[in-house]
Amino acid sequence: MKKITFILIALITFSVSAQKKKNGTVYVDHPGIQLVNDFNIAWTSGDIEKAASYLSEDFKVKNGNDKNKDNEGANKAQMINNMTWWYNNNDYLKLTTSEGTYPDAIEYKEGDQIWVQTWDHLYAVNKQTGVEFDDPIHRLYLLNKDSSKIVYISEYNNQNTYRTRNNAWPGNDRENGTIYSNHKNINTVRHSIYSFLNGDYEKSYSYWDENAEVNDINLSEPITLSDAKKANEELMKNFTFDAADEVGYPDYLEYDLWESKDVLSWWKFRMTRKSDGKKIVLPIHYIHGFDNDGKIINVTMYFNASLMQ
Repeated sequence: MKKITFILIALITFSVSAQKKKNGTVYVDHPGIQLVNDFNIAWTSGDIEKAASYLSEDFKVKNGNDKNKDNEGANKAQMINNMTWWYNNNDYLKLTTSEGTYPDAIEYKEGDQIWVQTWDHLYAVNKQTGVEFDDPIHRLYLLNKDSSKIVYISEYNNQNTYRTRNNAWPGNDRENGTIYSNHKNINTVRHSIYSFLNGDYEKSYSYWDENAEVNDINLSEPITLSDAKKANEELMKNFTFDAADEVGYPDYLEYDLWESKDVLSWWKFRMTRKSDGKKIVLPIHYIHGFDNDGKIINVTMYFNASLMQ
């Protein structure tokens, strides 16, 4: 049986090996890589004329994610306009190699083509909107036979940031829901806080969804409601809560976008440390998130934990 198994493995190995076929060479150093680097340096430094000199007359560029089969891409003149727009309308423009990557140049035998593939990171802050581009970009550059011109670029990028910039463009003002100064969800926050203040913990937690997430800016990551309850038990061993004063007035924001529902509130918690009787005033800002049933599903807490030390 062992001999048969060995023979079968040997046949499989031979079969896999026989399927390999070399179709060119991959280079880590190549004139084409230098050409692409020079092109991008010229573009991001604002030397558009020099950047354009690296493009062939029949140059084309296309979004690699485009599903339109009839789209032939943008031509050289359009690419020049695009580079000019980027340089003139964005601050801090730079294109750097993504960490842990390096460009490759590939000379294919079939088709006799030279391609350079890069994994870069685009950074810029749009002047009109303040939207930050801090996104990865993958590009494939097709070069001519002597690696002196770029013939074609296929680009893969994150379209979400482009949409954010376009939506934020001056004149595209858009309402995004309603702000309430009085609402049942605001009342829920008050009920939860004041019942906790009065030691009615069961009632306080009854306003929460059992799978709620608690975000404390003093912690490295969110915790579950269950863990928050345990943390509160430890807190009550060391402090008494004397009062919770509302500061200003809460806002309830019911957003159209993503249909999120948040109560923003500001408080001063007045506490006494049991060990030495020290009186502490703790300013705190809450953002409570709600589901459609009026249950609290998350909270983010902003306060200075050092005041309790």
